[in-house]
Amino acid sequence: QAPPPHQGPPPHQAPPPPVRNWYDTSPTTAKNSIDLKKDEDTFSVKIQGAGVEQFELQVHGFWLVQDAIMTLLSRDEVFPRSNLSLSLAGATLDPLSQMQSLKGFKPGSILRLTEEPYTAHSARLHLARVLELLRTSAPQDTLREGRSPSILDTITQNTTLQNGKNLKRSLSNTKTEVTNQDNSPEYLLPGSHERPLMALLPNSSQPETPSCVRDLSLSCWNPPPGHRKMQGDFLYITVVTTEGRRCDITSCPKGFFLNRYQSTEEVFDPRPAQSAPVSHCFTDLLCHLSPAFKQSFILLKNKFHLPPLEALPTPYHTLSWLGPPCSSRVHKNTFSRLGVDEQPAQAPDWNEELQAARDLPQGSLEERLQRDKALLQVNSAFVRAVTQGAENVIDGFVEPVNGNPEDPAFLWGGLFMSQGAASDVFGGERAAQRLELKGVQAYSDIEGSQGLHTLPTAVVDYRGVRLSAQGLAPGIEGSEQDQEAGLLYGVNAGPQESPQRRCLLEHLAQAAKALSIQRHVVVSPKGNVVPLFTSIDAQGLVGADRRFYVLDVFRSFPADANFCPEALKEMEATFWPDNYCSDTGFPKSFPHGLCRLRPELLQAFIQHNWMKMEALKSVRQQVRDPKHYCSNIFCLEIKAYNFFFLMVGDSRSTSAVREACKEVGSISLIIFEMRFNPNIYSPGVKFPRTENESTNLQRRLLQEAAAFIITHQIPAFVDYCLENNEGPVDGASLKKALHHKGINLRYLGHVILHFMCVNFRCSTFQSTISLFICVYHQRIAIGEIFMRSTKRIFNNFVQGVDVSSLSAAVSHFLCCLLVPHYMPPSIADDMKKKSRRRGRGAGPSESTPWSTLTAAELWNMVTESLIRLICYSTGPNHLVEQYGLQKLSLLREFCLKTGIQLRLKDYFLDNQNKAPLNPEDILNIFPVVKHLHMPIVDASKAFRTAQISLQKGLLDQAYEQLKEATYLYGRVCDDLHPDACYCHSVLARVAFLKGKSAEVCALSTQHYPAICEYFYTCCKITLGLFNVYMLKCLLRARLLMLTVHGEDHPYTAALDSCLGLVMTGSQSEQYLKNALKLNTSFFGATNLHTALSQHLLAQLMCSKGDYRSAMAHEKEALSAFNSMFGEDHAQTRCSTEFLSTITKQAVRVERSMRQAGPECIEQTVEVHFTIICN
Repeated sequence: QAPPPHQGPPPHQAPPPPVRNWYDTSPTTAKNSIDLKKDEDTFSVKIQGAGVEQFELQVHGFWLVQDAIMTLLSRDEVFPRSNLSLSLAGATLDPLSQMQSLKGFKPGSILRLTEEPYTAHSARLHLARVLELLRTSAPQDTLREGRSPSILDTITQNTTLQNGKNLKRSLSNTKTEVTNQDNSPEYLLPGSHERPLMALLPNSSQPETPSCVRDLSLSCWNPPPGHRKMQGDFLYITVVTTEGRRCDITSCPKGFFLNRYQSTEEVFDPRPAQSAPVSHCFTDLLCHLSPAFKQSFILLKNKFHLPPLEALPTPYHTLSWLGPPCSSRVHKNTFSRLGVDEQPAQAPDWNEELQAARDLPQGSLEERLQRDKALLQVNSAFVRAVTQGAENVIDGFVEPVNGNPEDPAFLWGGLFMSQGAASDVFGGERAAQRLELKGVQAYSDIEGSQGLHTLPTAVVDYRGVRLSAQGLAPGIEGSEQDQEAGLLYGVNAGPQESPQRRCLLEHLAQAAKALSIQRHVVVSPKGNVVPLFTSIDAQGLVGADRRFYVLDVFRSFPADANFCPEALKEMEATFWPDNYCSDTGFPKSFPHGLCRLRPELLQAFIQHNWMKMEALKSVRQQVRDPKHYCSNIFCLEIKAYNFFFLMVGDSRSTSAVREACKEVGSISLIIFEMRFNPNIYSPGVKFPRTENESTNLQRRLLQEAAAFIITHQIPAFVDYCLENNEGPVDGASLKKALHHKGINLRYLGHVILHFMCVNFRCSTFQSTISLFICVYHQRIAIGEIFMRSTKRIFNNFVQGVDVSSLSAAVSHFLCCLLVPHYMPPSIADDMKKKSRRRGRGAGPSESTPWSTLTAAELWNMVTESLIRLICYSTGPNHLVEQYGLQKLSLLREFCLKTGIQLRLKDYFLDNQNKAPLNPEDILNIFPVVKHLHMPIVDASKAFRTAQISLQKGLLDQAYEQLKEATYLYGRVCDDLHPDACYCHSVLARVAFLKGKSAEVCALSTQHYPAICEYFYTCCKITLGLFNVYMLKCLLRARLLMLTVHGEDHPYTAALDSCLGLVMTGSQSEQYLKNALKLNTSFFGATNLHTALSQHLLAQLMCSKGDYRSAMAHEKEALSAFNSMFGEDHAQTRCSTEFLSTITKQAVRVERSMRQAGPECIEQTVEVHFTIICN
């Protein structure tokens, strides 16, 4: 439920500004579409009243009145005022009314702000807004809070002083990111091994915040006594001004007023002073009481403000693995005793809020947009609450509600949190929690299933412990006493018939159809035969809110037969392909019994079998032309996971369809339909004998699907990488690419094995084109394997550490991980040295268990856990020397996976014995949350339609569809939502191709999610000729690439090519030569990237007068163009003409030098440079 519109946003959370509409869009023809242009109408209105000067505000017609109020409360002219309402022509406006539907509302209308009376809650919210302003963030506060800061201002601001030197933005005397406009720093030059971290987060130019008050706290006379509470007193506040004056202030419904006398320990008079007014805004009263506060407050409101796009909040918390360098300084919190930061007394009902948002109508496009927006806001707030709850639970501030010390459960802030320990049969509670989240996501994403609900769910890792957090389900406690609020579905539900049960079964049957789950029958522990549409663990119930819920869906996806012990026992009744088990070593055991197939894999497997059935049917019918049998199609329906095919005609066609369906494993012989039983290979599940045929078919399908990963998906992924269609730069991007193919991360060892086989073939046949591409993919995969194994060891390591030793233990673990010969300092040795100096004997050792860990022991544990993954390493140096991994990249990956935040400074990781980190460098550990993703349905559909148009080459149509998708994203979320960011990026690229320079620049400043986007941005803004801006984007992208991965990557070659064009002098040649070197190693000599690098180098050498080198490079480029495109291609002709021109110029220069002497060299070079520029 939305808060009252006049109260303002919650404390310490900036209100989300309404999304601006940048484009004139027109919708595509679709059902339920509305006139977007009508919604895009923007009105300019005047705002007056509430003690603020008149100003203009741009509002949209589709806004609600409460949206306009929230926007006003975030304006500098109004902030920090709150508890306001809007009125038009003397009538107070309804917060839930649309602006365009208001009577008498038109452009230029005057809207008045009206001060509303406070309540006890809204008074606290107002004080929170005041504190938000007085606590104005310092330059490094973003890092201190664990949020990832934006560097947009650093990229775009003008950093050149009047004397031509650049403004130093480094902290103290550290390296800067850009030393001048023409040259790049030495650590960014090709071949440099220096990786400074200080340059990653340059210092902001924001000035220091002035101090407004000395102290601001709740008075010791709180709470108000009964006789004062009946007169309207809410709170008593004590303020100490900068002049040293102590003031006691009372909060009441009308606002705030000064008390009559200064309170002491014995005397307090809460009556209002005679000379002080009652101010609706707390800061107005302070300005009246303290001239120094008034002056500082004016400076505070006129301080430097971040750009609007940089101040936008992200939908979810973004973790920064680097913290402020000055964390050792004590940060005084002047306002910590005011009491507005405490948890509210009433915990929110997260389940009710989420289900109420899901039950919103979806009849029109406007209703669907409002529903998607509500779901995103509720889920975002839920994830923030989960983050805070995990910290409180693990830090020991919450007592468990059950008596089980092995699996404690906690209630905090409307959340139920537990470690969710699975039974001994599974052996992996972490996997169960992760799969539960995926199962909830799968049921939530089913379109048209509003009748079936799931609880809000998230999984959080903090200090080595994984917690599962859910909203409280209604009515579960009374299920045994109340039939209507009890268990209606499940293996333990028992036989019962009721309208509610039939309705729930209908919803479950629809969900099973969407998820490709087969209806099956199992034998319950009581001996009853129970039909199921889900896994055996799932339960269906109706809550006290009359909604149907499905719970315990962690085994909703079918089992992975490659890692099932049951499949290993059934080798005699195998359905594996020929020689599969002997060649691959599958099936094999796994540490836990919850290995499941991904839904992307199921979809690819179904599509593969569909094509296989088509081929078999063609052969059986002896028809080569597909049109012959396509004309007999009666029904063809393709959905997410189900493909239906129905043939009618002669008996030969029907027989062919039956045989083809049986051959591919279709559960029906008249239509192609594939479904999977999630309870196959589940320990303890019994099926009746009547289901033997169906069970055998399901075992066959699961074995074929598991073999499909090894025989098809992994080789297809490797081939896709060799074609350079995938360019992962770290473990997260590699994980995303693998999951897109349906490959679980437990197959990383087999992915590496395929890359090694390709490397062997390339080395044998002396082919270097694929060799170097395999190398960097293999490097990223190996780094991901080792980091995941190290994370598992760290989780067990850090759980046994006391809170007082946490920083020391984490730094000790990192030293053992990064330094090959690191030995922990022995307390006994230190005491012996001290005792010898004093002439005394050695005292007893007080070493802790975590301090005895050595680097050799850690790497032995890592290697032992990776033997089954076909990987081996003896230490960090082996990873660096053998695979080319960077220690800095490993450190970054480890911190992001575990939530560790390090101090922002330059670390020296090459020392073989000395510790690179100390306990002071470990600033914090933040929770790492995995949560549900709320899709923006209509915007995503419009974006997919645009992508299809781009694939067809329909640029104009794709441009309009992308504008519509961008508009729809803007109606639901902010510009920093990942999907909206990507849509902005694609639209900017299309606008670049269409030559719309102004729109390209506007779009490019909105999107910086990845390294490649800096490269795309600099390519787009060449239309605007912003060379300084482009240079900063390129240098920033190269800095991130060197930090995350290193120099050996195709993206680096593209960046260096652009830097060679932008830079001047000798550095331009360095970048272009490095780009040529990388492109040659990754793509070969006859590739377009390499040919363009040769052509650029030829131009550069020609401008320097080195015609011999220019001719050599251009000849290589011409040879490549000729082999790729032929002699008649425009690029080949252009290269031929250029080679002819520089050849003639070289001859002319040589002749001139012989005739006129060496003094004519500079003139000939200038003439040639003019020819090149023209």
